[in-house]
Amino acid sequence: MTTSLSNNQSKVSDLITLAQWMAGDFSNQKQAFANPQLFAHIHIFFRPLPFDFFSGIGFYSEQVYDYDLWSPYRQGVHRLIDKGEYIYIENYSLNDPVMYAGAARELDILKTITPDCLERRYHCSMVFKREGEMFRGSVEPGNRCLIERHGCPTYLVSDVEVTEQTWTSLDKGMDINTHQQVWGSEFGAFKFEKQESFADEIPV
Repeated sequence: MTTSLSNNQSKVSDLITLAQWMAGDFSNQKQAFANPQLFAHIHIFFRPLPFDFFSGIGFYSEQVYDYDLWSPYRQGVHRLIDKGEYIYIENYSLNDPVMYAGAARELDILKTITPDCLERRYHCSMVFKREGEMFRGSVEPGNRCLIERHGCPTYLVSDVEVTEQTWTSLDKGMDINTHQQVWGSEFGAFKFEKQESFADEIPV
């Protein structure tokens, strides 16, 4: 009984730990300044949502170029679920994302996001597993997270590594027929460092 309780506490701890590490403003400034011809200067924000949004832990996210913080090129909402051996993160798109631009930095905007303005991105969830002092995540198996780009149907391949202070990610779109890369970085992963933590906003 004691062992079972201990294991369960460890799993809950992993969920909370991942959430605390994700919560923040991440920038790849060092990478972009070192290789400006290869990498744009980007911020990724993960802002915690109130507990009652999902009756659990969730995030609103934005990806923006440093020179235009009010025009995110990617926005989403994410729900973290403990699956025992791994953490499952459901991904949602916003029906009218422009309305919520800047919500990662302005809490008044964040409060206007409600569950009924979301659409689940089926087959596009992420699966994270703890590996020591890091979580490693990838798109759920099946190659069914489909994204059309340049008039070509592609499936998403996404690999992420998260530590307490870093977020490293590589997203690629692969042709569904030839499995050749159509879009995404051709120069390796984007490497972000945490500039500000929002861990104290995690509803625990």
